[in-house]
Amino acid sequence: MLLSVACIILVGLFSGWVCKKIKFPSLFGMIIGGIIIGPYALGLIDESILGISADIRKIALVIILIRAGLKLKLSDLKKVGRPAILMCFLPACFEVIGMVLLAPPVLGISLLDAAIMGAVVGAVSPAVVVPRMIKLIDEGYGTDKGIPQMILAGASVDDVFVIVLFTTFTGLAQGGSVSVMSFVNIPVSIITGAAVGFTVGIVLSLMFRKLKSEDTVKAIIVLALCISLCVLEDKFSYIVPFAALIGVMAMGVSIKRGDSDTAVRLSEKFDKMWVIAEIFLFVLVGASVKISSVRDAGLNVIILLLGVLVFRMFGVFVCVLGTKLSMKERLFCMIAYTPKATVQAAIGGLPLAMGLPCGEIVLTVSVMAILLTAPLGAFGIDLTYKRFLTDVKSK
Repeated sequence: MLLSVACIILVGLFSGWVCKKIKFPSLFGMIIGGIIIGPYALGLIDESILGISADIRKIALVIILIRAGLKLKLSDLKKVGRPAILMCFLPACFEVIGMVLLAPPVLGISLLDAAIMGAVVGAVSPAVVVPRMIKLIDEGYGTDKGIPQMILAGASVDDVFVIVLFTTFTGLAQGGSVSVMSFVNIPVSIITGAAVGFTVGIVLSLMFRKLKSEDTVKAIIVLALCISLCVLEDKFSYIVPFAALIGVMAMGVSIKRGDSDTAVRLSEKFDKMWVIAEIFLFVLVGASVKISSVRDAGLNVIILLLGVLVFRMFGVFVCVLGTKLSMKERLFCMIAYTPKATVQAAIGGLPLAMGLPCGEIVLTVSVMAILLTAPLGAFGIDLTYKRFLTDVKSK
């Protein structure tokens, strides 16, 4: 196990460094490195690590979202308003519709199978998007119109909505029926998650004012509580719908609101944690990729993914209609909302495990979605943000 940990770190660092040298996003190199050392290639990662891979990736997501919350101002989010709310579900809806329209003729599958596939592919990746939006906030790009804040908020809620759709569609495929409560639970889980996270953040900000300990200790306490929220979601969400990742971000926002100086120092600590968390996240995402699925994916799968991305980008365009964003800024939002990785890695194989006829093709499409959109989306963000957004700090 220890040798696997060392291998993940060294391969992740080296492959990320190589990609940076050739002007590619480092995450692309980490994913490829994970594929190479993963169980479907060289098999250098121990089974004990693979067994807890999902938990490790969840911790990395927690670190991403608490960083985002500590840098996010409620006033900035309020300034964005309606588009931020629409970004939480509308682009995903457009992408699912695109998949239902395109997948049956392109891949020869049923409408329900296409809906399941759309729910898997339809989630944006916070792991790719959030760190880049944090970078934009730090550098002051687009913050005058709340663009990174809007994308941050949307990316964190989008996954909750898509996973509910996935659960509903797979339930239908297994002979179940559509439950109205499953859709009612979406806003309920978001509200309860935000309320719990905000309350915990208030308590922490009050406690940190009196707690004369190092910022590292405070950061560890915050991380432990964030992980605890995820455990609570797993244990009790069937009783009270609860979106833990929303709660994590809300906790960060609440701490910043209550004690901005502490929030700045905590943010610096979590920035350092992200250095190692990023490596584990993307290397393990790569390790989950089946090489056979990539080999079996034909040109039709690539055409299909590009087609549904057009639907998604149009959904983002609809979200920002009526705003003061320029065409370049709208185009940036459309590009920034395309990357996929973590959700696809987490649920892409579930239809196959459930024994659904569409399982193999859904897994293939989800794998190709990761390999195609994660690097291209990250590269698109990195390439365009300085050209398309206003640098507030330079004014």
